[in-house]
Amino acid sequence: MFRRFWYGPVCSVFILFLGCVSTGAYNQIDNEIYAGNYDNGVSLIDENRQDMYRQRDVLLFYLDKGLLTHYARRFDESILLLQEGERAIETAYTKSVTQEIGTYILSDNTREYGGEDYEDVYINVFNALNYYYQNNLEDALVEIRRMNNKLQFLSVKYGVLMTDMQKMALEQSADIPANEYLATAKFNDSALARYLGLLFYRGIGQYDDARIDRDYLKVAFANAPGVYSYPVPASVDEELDIPGGKARLNVLAFSGMAPIKEEEVIRVPLPNARWIKIALPVLRDRSSQVRRIEAVIDGGKERFDLELLEDVGAVARETFKEKEGLIYMKSILRATLKGVSSSVLDEASDRTEGNAGLLLSILSVGAQVMAEATERADLRISRYFPGKVYVGGITLDPGVYSVTVNYYAGNGRLIAAYSHDAVEIKANTLNLTETMCLQ
Repeated sequence: MFRRFWYGPVCSVFILFLGCVSTGAYNQIDNEIYAGNYDNGVSLIDENRQDMYRQRDVLLFYLDKGLLTHYARRFDESILLLQEGERAIETAYTKSVTQEIGTYILSDNTREYGGEDYEDVYINVFNALNYYYQNNLEDALVEIRRMNNKLQFLSVKYGVLMTDMQKMALEQSADIPANEYLATAKFNDSALARYLGLLFYRGIGQYDDARIDRDYLKVAFANAPGVYSYPVPASVDEELDIPGGKARLNVLAFSGMAPIKEEEVIRVPLPNARWIKIALPVLRDRSSQVRRIEAVIDGGKERFDLELLEDVGAVARETFKEKEGLIYMKSILRATLKGVSSSVLDEASDRTEGNAGLLLSILSVGAQVMAEATERADLRISRYFPGKVYVGGITLDPGVYSVTVNYYAGNGRLIAAYSHDAVEIKANTLNLTETMCLQ
């Protein structure tokens, strides 16, 4: 039977050698973000870049800073950073074959960080929004199509890798016990991507394409009930039913922050009272105070609640499933290879007398200690994707309005309010307002 041990982000000297980053700088940035001071968060990333991001972690720098510059409405800068992040993911993927051997000897921390699947796909969401705010809906739609293509690729991405891993396990005579980590992901479409496609196509007058994305949004909900465990937002059906001469205001709101990783340790017993250690990364949600989001027009003349469209944490967990299976299998193989050397030395010491036997016994213990020390989970992940995405809309007469978005805790306490004055709402175009409260 497996024994499990849970570890938080505790760093030993050896983990520091493998690249465990102090959480001090992150805590400072988090505090600025909770307060809505996104420019200050960007400055702290720049000031602490060398301490926070190793050369093999450059993707994390692009993702973290790219998201914070978006929140700070520095859209040109955000586009460039997220584009660099996307290129870093592609580069890491092409390098992964040559870097793979090191992960069988020490740990996954030795390789260049190539990103989680959800990070890769949501890059395009934020660059689509960046382009929208630059009045460039064509490039915004290109980003949405790129995201949809990536999601379709997820269904086949891990098939060959899993087959190769199973073949290697047979060659090494490694026993791969059945486990929940070998689950299959069931997610290949994003309601958020389809929603933005719906809005962008409507914004340029392509109503047939907008209708197709609206229908695909509903299919995404139906096909992934484990991710979309809540109803389709009611406002979705209103988006293509705007009376002539009227205008539509859409509100997009982000809350909380996406999961981070923690280490789970499993110990598999071996003969001679020994064991192999398996260290796995697991996603852990970060709690959010936000329970309700309300949009208020002109100080209360109109108001409506926003509805949950995408649980980014649920998407992150679902898309991590198949990669988690690969990590689990590789960890078993790596731990087996490490454990074999200790067991061989231990058996040799039992057959050898005198000082030679003692030396072999010491070497066996040393091999066990080294295996224990080097088996560490790869806990790298970006920190500033939002946890949830809410949407809503209202049909108004064209004109100039004030728009306030209120974020409430579960007890009804107002957490944050963001007001936009003199917002011009035009007919026959997309009027999209975005806010975020990452608490």
